[in-house]
Amino acid sequence: MKLFDTHTHYNDEQFKEDKYEIISKIYEAGVENAVVVGDNIPNSKSAIEIAEKYDFLYAGVGIHPSEISHTKEEIDADIWEIQKLAQHDKVVAIGEIGLDYHYEKEDIELQKYAFIEQTKLANTMHLPIIIHSRDAIMDTIEMLKNEICPNYKGILHCCQLNKDLVKAGLDKGFYISFAGVITFKNAKNVDEIIKMVPDDRILIETDCPYLSPEPHRGERNDSRNVKYVAEKIAMVKNKTPEEIAKITYKNAKKIYNIN
Repeated sequence: MKLFDTHTHYNDEQFKEDKYEIISKIYEAGVENAVVVGDNIPNSKSAIEIAEKYDFLYAGVGIHPSEISHTKEEIDADIWEIQKLAQHDKVVAIGEIGLDYHYEKEDIELQKYAFIEQTKLANTMHLPIIIHSRDAIMDTIEMLKNEICPNYKGILHCCQLNKDLVKAGLDKGFYISFAGVITFKNAKNVDEIIKMVPDDRILIETDCPYLSPEPHRGERNDSRNVKYVAEKIAMVKNKTPEEIAKITYKNAKKIYNIN
Protein backbone atom coordinates (compact mmCIF):
# COMPACT_ATOMS: atom_id res chain seq x y z
CA MET A 1 0.00 0.00 0.00
CA LYS A 2 1.59 3.25 -1.21
CA LEU A 3 0.93 6.18 1.15
CA PHE A 4 1.50 9.96 1.08
CA ASP A 5 1.75 11.72 4.45
CA THR A 6 0.88 15.29 3.50
CA HIS A 7 1.94 16.97 6.76
CA THR A 8 4.86 16.06 9.04
CA HIS A 9 7.26 17.82 11.39
CA TYR A 10 10.49 15.84 11.27
CA ASN A 11 12.12 19.22 12.01
CA ASP A 12 10.57 19.09 15.50
CA GLU A 13 12.74 18.75 18.61
CA GLN A 14 11.09 15.40 19.38
CA PHE A 15 12.91 13.94 16.36
CA LYS A 16 16.26 15.58 17.14
CA GLU A 17 18.05 12.35 18.04
CA ASP A 18 16.64 9.87 15.52
CA LYS A 19 14.85 11.62 12.66
CA TYR A 20 16.93 10.03 9.92
CA GLU A 21 16.47 6.56 11.38
CA ILE A 22 12.70 7.13 11.52
CA ILE A 23 12.56 8.57 8.01
CA SER A 24 14.27 5.47 6.64
CA LYS A 25 11.75 3.28 8.45
CA ILE A 26 8.71 5.15 7.14
CA TYR A 27 9.78 4.58 3.55
CA GLU A 28 10.28 0.88 4.22
CA ALA A 29 6.73 0.85 5.68
CA GLY A 30 5.19 2.12 2.43
CA VAL A 31 5.13 5.88 2.96
CA GLU A 32 6.53 6.77 -0.45
CA ASN A 33 6.12 10.53 -0.11
CA ALA A 34 5.82 13.02 2.74
CA VAL A 35 5.99 16.78 3.23
CA VAL A 36 8.01 18.27 6.09
CA VAL A 37 6.32 21.51 7.12
CA GLY A 38 7.90 24.62 8.63
CA ASP A 39 6.22 26.90 11.15
CA ASN A 40 8.85 29.64 11.44
CA ILE A 41 12.02 30.65 9.60
CA PRO A 42 14.47 28.24 11.33
CA ASN A 43 12.06 25.30 11.05
CA SER A 44 11.36 26.12 7.41
CA LYS A 45 15.09 26.04 6.71
CA SER A 46 15.30 22.74 8.56
CA ALA A 47 12.38 21.32 6.55
CA ILE A 48 14.27 22.04 3.35
CA GLU A 49 17.52 20.56 4.71
CA ILE A 50 15.73 17.34 5.63
CA ALA A 51 13.89 17.14 2.30
CA GLU A 52 17.16 17.65 0.42
CA LYS A 53 18.48 14.36 1.83
CA TYR A 54 15.66 12.19 0.42
CA ASP A 55 14.11 12.00 -3.02
CA PHE A 56 10.71 11.12 -1.52
CA LEU A 57 10.48 14.09 0.88
CA TYR A 58 9.34 17.64 0.16
CA ALA A 59 9.04 20.82 2.22
CA GLY A 60 6.55 23.50 3.13
CA VAL A 61 7.78 26.90 4.34
CA GLY A 62 5.85 29.48 6.29
CA ILE A 63 5.15 31.21 9.58
CA HIS A 64 2.59 29.62 11.88
CA PRO A 65 0.14 32.09 13.52
CA SER A 66 1.65 31.35 16.94
CA GLU A 67 5.11 32.21 15.60
CA ILE A 68 4.43 35.61 14.03
CA SER A 69 6.37 38.74 15.00
CA HIS A 70 4.91 41.65 16.96
CA THR A 71 4.61 44.30 14.23
CA LYS A 72 3.60 44.38 10.58
CA GLU A 73 7.10 45.57 9.67
CA GLU A 74 8.68 42.57 11.37
CA ILE A 75 6.15 40.23 9.75
CA ASP A 76 6.98 41.70 6.33
CA ALA A 77 10.69 41.09 6.97
CA ASP A 78 10.01 37.49 7.98
CA ILE A 79 7.88 36.89 4.89
CA TRP A 80 10.73 38.21 2.76
CA GLU A 81 12.90 35.48 4.28
CA ILE A 82 10.21 32.88 3.57
CA GLN A 83 10.05 34.08 -0.04
CA LYS A 84 13.75 33.38 -0.46
CA LEU A 85 13.32 29.89 1.00
CA ALA A 86 10.31 29.20 -1.21
CA GLN A 87 12.50 29.40 -4.31
CA HIS A 88 14.08 26.04 -3.44
CA ASP A 89 13.01 23.25 -5.78
CA LYS A 90 12.01 21.01 -2.86
CA VAL A 91 9.40 23.50 -1.61
CA VAL A 92 5.87 22.54 -2.64
CA ALA A 93 3.71 24.84 -0.46
CA ILE A 94 3.56 27.94 1.71
CA GLY A 95 2.61 26.83 5.18
CA GLU A 96 1.64 26.21 7.67
CA ILE A 97 -0.15 29.54 7.95
CA GLY A 98 -3.52 30.60 9.30
CA LEU A 99 -5.14 31.44 12.64
CA ASP A 100 -4.67 30.08 16.15
CA TYR A 101 -6.56 31.56 19.11
CA HIS A 102 -5.87 28.73 21.54
CA TYR A 103 -3.50 30.54 23.90
CA GLU A 104 -4.05 34.24 23.30
CA LYS A 105 -6.16 36.58 21.24
CA GLU A 106 -4.28 39.86 21.57
CA ASP A 107 -2.61 39.47 18.17
CA ILE A 108 -5.64 38.52 16.07
CA GLU A 109 -5.25 41.35 13.59
CA LEU A 110 -1.56 40.57 13.13
CA GLN A 111 -2.39 36.90 12.60
CA LYS A 112 -4.86 37.88 9.90
CA TYR A 113 -2.32 40.20 8.31
CA ALA A 114 0.32 37.45 8.22
CA PHE A 115 -2.25 35.02 6.78
CA ILE A 116 -3.18 37.40 3.97
CA GLU A 117 0.39 38.39 3.15
CA GLN A 118 1.64 34.81 3.06
CA THR A 119 -1.25 33.90 0.77
CA LYS A 120 -0.12 36.70 -1.54
CA LEU A 121 3.38 35.23 -1.39
CA ALA A 122 2.02 31.81 -2.36
CA ASN A 123 0.37 33.39 -5.40
CA THR A 124 3.65 35.04 -6.37
CA MET A 125 5.51 31.75 -5.98
CA HIS A 126 2.80 29.72 -7.76
CA LEU A 127 2.31 27.50 -4.71
CA PRO A 128 -0.67 26.21 -2.72
CA ILE A 129 -1.11 27.14 0.94
CA ILE A 130 -1.39 24.91 4.00
CA ILE A 131 -3.93 26.33 6.46
CA HIS A 132 -3.73 25.81 10.22
CA SER A 133 -6.90 26.72 12.15
CA ARG A 134 -7.24 26.20 15.90
CA ASP A 135 -10.06 27.63 18.01
CA ALA A 136 -10.66 30.14 15.20
CA ILE A 137 -13.31 28.47 13.07
CA MET A 138 -15.54 31.47 12.38
CA ASP A 139 -12.68 33.79 11.49
CA THR A 140 -11.08 31.11 9.30
CA ILE A 141 -14.37 30.73 7.43
CA GLU A 142 -14.59 34.51 7.01
CA MET A 143 -11.01 34.64 5.72
CA LEU A 144 -11.69 31.83 3.27
CA LYS A 145 -14.79 33.52 1.95
CA ASN A 146 -13.70 37.14 1.82
CA GLU A 147 -10.09 37.85 2.75
CA ILE A 148 -7.67 35.41 1.11
CA CYS A 149 -7.51 34.65 -2.60
CA PRO A 150 -5.12 31.73 -3.15
CA ASN A 151 -4.65 31.23 -6.88
CA TYR A 152 -3.25 27.74 -6.38
CA LYS A 153 -5.76 26.62 -3.71
CA GLY A 154 -4.47 24.65 -0.77
CA ILE A 155 -5.14 22.34 2.14
CA LEU A 156 -7.12 22.61 5.36
CA HIS A 157 -4.55 20.70 7.37
CA CYS A 158 -5.61 18.48 10.28
CA CYS A 159 -9.04 19.85 9.55
CA GLN A 160 -11.24 20.57 12.54
CA LEU A 161 -14.39 18.47 12.49
CA ASN A 162 -16.75 21.34 11.81
CA LYS A 163 -19.24 21.12 8.95
CA ASP A 164 -19.25 24.85 8.21
CA LEU A 165 -15.46 25.01 8.01
CA VAL A 166 -15.24 21.97 5.75
CA LYS A 167 -17.98 23.35 3.50
CA ALA A 168 -16.19 26.72 3.26
CA GLY A 169 -12.97 24.96 2.34
CA LEU A 170 -14.60 22.78 -0.27
CA ASP A 171 -16.47 25.75 -1.75
CA LYS A 172 -13.14 27.53 -2.12
CA GLY A 173 -11.61 24.55 -3.94
CA PHE A 174 -9.47 23.36 -1.05
CA TYR A 175 -8.43 19.84 -0.14
CA ILE A 176 -9.39 18.51 3.30
CA SER A 177 -6.67 16.67 5.18
CA PHE A 178 -7.50 14.30 8.03
CA ALA A 179 -5.13 13.30 10.83
CA GLY A 180 -5.21 10.88 13.74
CA VAL A 181 -7.97 12.84 15.49
CA ILE A 182 -10.56 11.00 13.38
CA THR A 183 -9.60 7.75 15.11
CA PHE A 184 -10.13 9.11 18.65
CA LYS A 185 -13.00 7.53 20.54
CA ASN A 186 -14.23 10.91 21.80
CA ALA A 187 -14.09 12.69 18.42
CA LYS A 188 -17.44 14.05 17.29
CA ASN A 189 -18.98 14.31 13.80
CA VAL A 190 -16.22 12.15 12.30
CA ASP A 191 -18.30 10.00 9.96
CA GLU A 192 -20.48 12.91 8.87
CA ILE A 193 -17.48 15.12 8.07
CA ILE A 194 -15.61 12.38 6.18
CA LYS A 195 -18.70 11.71 4.07
CA MET A 196 -18.89 15.43 3.19
CA VAL A 197 -15.51 15.33 1.44
CA PRO A 198 -15.54 13.97 -2.13
CA ASP A 199 -12.90 11.43 -3.05
CA ASP A 200 -11.01 13.88 -5.24
CA ARG A 201 -10.46 16.34 -2.35
CA ILE A 202 -9.45 14.11 0.53
CA LEU A 203 -5.95 13.81 2.00
CA ILE A 204 -4.32 12.01 4.91
CA GLU A 205 -1.58 13.13 7.28
CA THR A 206 -0.01 12.44 10.65
CA ASP A 207 1.06 15.94 11.80
CA CYS A 208 3.77 13.94 13.53
CA PRO A 209 5.15 13.93 16.16
CA TYR A 210 1.72 15.04 17.37
CA LEU A 211 -1.76 13.47 17.38
CA SER A 212 -0.90 9.79 17.23
CA PRO A 213 -3.96 7.82 16.11
CA GLU A 214 -5.50 4.89 17.89
CA PRO A 215 -4.06 2.39 18.75
CA HIS A 216 -0.95 4.51 19.46
CA ARG A 217 -2.57 7.54 21.07
CA GLY A 218 -0.25 9.18 23.58
CA GLU A 219 2.92 7.97 21.88
CA ARG A 220 5.23 9.96 19.62
CA ASN A 221 3.70 9.89 16.16
CA ASP A 222 5.43 9.22 12.83
CA SER A 223 4.38 8.60 9.25
CA ARG A 224 4.03 4.86 9.67
CA ASN A 225 0.78 5.63 11.51
CA VAL A 226 -0.84 7.40 8.57
CA LYS A 227 -2.23 4.01 7.56
CA TYR A 228 -4.64 4.16 10.51
CA VAL A 229 -6.10 7.39 9.16
CA ALA A 230 -6.57 5.74 5.77
CA GLU A 231 -8.23 2.74 7.43
CA LYS A 232 -10.71 4.94 9.30
CA ILE A 233 -11.66 6.82 6.12
CA ALA A 234 -12.00 3.53 4.25
CA MET A 235 -14.38 2.22 6.90
CA VAL A 236 -16.60 5.31 6.67
CA LYS A 237 -16.56 5.48 2.88
CA ASN A 238 -17.08 1.73 2.47
CA LYS A 239 -13.83 1.30 0.56
CA THR A 240 -10.66 -0.67 1.17
CA PRO A 241 -7.63 1.00 2.79
CA GLU A 242 -5.76 0.34 -0.46
CA GLU A 243 -8.38 2.32 -2.38
CA ILE A 244 -8.12 5.24 0.04
CA ALA A 245 -4.32 5.10 -0.12
CA LYS A 246 -4.45 5.29 -3.92
CA ILE A 247 -7.01 8.13 -3.91
CA THR A 248 -5.17 10.24 -1.36
CA TYR A 249 -1.79 9.62 -2.96
CA LYS A 250 -3.09 10.90 -6.29
CA ASN A 251 -4.73 13.92 -4.64
CA ALA A 252 -1.57 14.82 -2.72
CA LYS A 253 0.60 14.75 -5.82
CA LYS A 254 -1.94 16.95 -7.60
CA ILE A 255 -2.25 19.69 -4.95
CA TYR A 256 1.51 19.75 -4.37
CA ASN A 257 2.18 19.63 -8.14
CA ILE A 258 4.57 16.70 -7.84
CA ASN A 259 5.11 14.71 -11.03
